[in-house]
Amino acid sequence: MRPSENAAGPLSGRVRNTPSRLLHDEVLGPQFRYEAEHLLPWYVLIEKVLLVEYHRMELVEAADRTAIAAILHRTTPQTLVADPAANLSDLALALERHVERHLPRRVVHWHVDRSRNDLQACAQLLHGRETLARTAQALLETAEAALDLGERTAELPMPGYTQYQAAQIISPGFYLTAVVEQTLHTVERLLFTHDVNNRSPLGAGAMAGQELPWDRERMARLIGCTSAVPHALTAVASRGWRVETAAELSTYAVALSRFVTDLMAWGSSELGFVDLPDEFCGISAAMPQKRNFPVLERIRGRAAHVASAHLDLVIGQRGVPYTNMIEASKEAGGFRHSAVEELASALRLFTAVLRHLEFRADRMRAACERDFLGGFTLANLLTLRAAVPWRTAQVVAGEYITSALEKGLPPGRTEPALLREAALRHGHHVEAPDALLAESFDVDHGLRNKTTPGSAHPDAVRALLTDQRAHARRLADTWESRRATVRAGLTETDRLLGLSG
Repeated sequence: MRPSENAAGPLSGRVRNTPSRLLHDEVLGPQFRYEAEHLLPWYVLIEKVLLVEYHRMELVEAADRTAIAAILHRTTPQTLVADPAANLSDLALALERHVERHLPRRVVHWHVDRSRNDLQACAQLLHGRETLARTAQALLETAEAALDLGERTAELPMPGYTQYQAAQIISPGFYLTAVVEQTLHTVERLLFTHDVNNRSPLGAGAMAGQELPWDRERMARLIGCTSAVPHALTAVASRGWRVETAAELSTYAVALSRFVTDLMAWGSSELGFVDLPDEFCGISAAMPQKRNFPVLERIRGRAAHVASAHLDLVIGQRGVPYTNMIEASKEAGGFRHSAVEELASALRLFTAVLRHLEFRADRMRAACERDFLGGFTLANLLTLRAAVPWRTAQVVAGEYITSALEKGLPPGRTEPALLREAALRHGHHVEAPDALLAESFDVDHGLRNKTTPGSAHPDAVRALLTDQRAHARRLADTWESRRATVRAGLTETDRLLGLSG
């Protein structure tokens, strides 16, 4: 279709000239293409729901309703063209003109008492709702991959680090349950964000409501919303749901970046705890001995983009009046889609990493055996079995480790005399110091000596993994129920319009 071929008279009595080519090329054309690709199905659904209401209010006859519905139902992104002369390069106006041009006769009352403000706000919300569901699904797939890997690695001792120093013995399975915990928490938060914002702006009009008796609650149900936004101004002015969504995505992106940072450290040549297949590795053009994991850097980089998009949304709205403004509705929302897509890409990569990641048990155990990771256990045993006051026990344990290091003794080669001497310096006698040391610095005991729920003990990890799997299933079922509600609304709308499929 050539530009202006579908022109059908002016669209305004106040503006006589069409948008400039510069405005079309820089602003309106790109916006049109984006909306045609991502928002058109929701514009069509909204128009169908409005058509149902026109017929209910006896403003559109049954035959005209059927004709309009059929045209809307066949509309695709390829159907509409951004044309400054015919539709001001605006998708809503292009859809209106497209329907009018294909009707056998003019339907006078169609689009009476209508505004683009609530229509656009609603289309944006519905698209945002759809992307929330897709993001939740991607997060659940990440959680499943972490659960699978966690189950296979709950028994493997590895050092846990604080302040970049080896601290206590954990397992990859224990660490991965933390990944799952954060991921499922985000799925829950997105569900809350979905539910609290799943209210329809339709019927708000330009800002103050509409003049015909639109059934706002019925319209809300037909587009899969739980209710209508109670306040007309809030319906078209607030884009808070975008900021809330981006905040949740950004918060998870921060955690994801931290998880990947640990993997990068574990995969370093110094530690060598993890490995990936060649297809996830990179090389150095100058140093042939190197085998890099650039996929981890890509994930962390994409996580940064998500946080940046959140900031863009906040700054883009902060100085905008509380009413319908293009700056808030379109410009300030431009990077919300970027946040969703960047996180989606990061999640696909991270999930693939989890599915292919190999933990090297020998390297992890050797690192556990190299450091005195049972210092905390030794202090506990000195208090519980030798009646050494807790703070003094900490000092005694620290002095023993210092003496052992000075003599070049590894944790596995205990020196009971050193412990006995350290305790005597503080006025305490320790019975059977060799047994205390053997128990404190045994690697397998270090993994299993925790007794509290949620600890690194393999049994506690397995219990948590079981609970998390059940939780993930419940969340998946809940999200599916939300999608089913949307599908039911679409089906009911098409049924009311006599459409099939």
